[in-house]
Amino acid sequence: MKLISIKRETKQEGRFSKQMGVLSTKVTYIKKQFLNIPIKTLHKYRETYYGEVKDCEDCQLAR
Repeated sequence: MKLISIKRETKQEGRFSKQMGVLSTKVTYIKKQFLNIPIKTLHKYRETYYGEVKDCEDCQLAR
């Protein structure tokens, strides 16, 4: 039985960028888990309309 594991999860989110405005995109989270309880988000990234992979630091959550 593993105590520490890494899990990847993808969900649909609304994002805002200066160049494109409001957009709905798939955001992938890579999380570290201890006994299936999420501890820390290691990395999050999104896939653009053109298939490029970008870090989520360049866009903010739409509110």
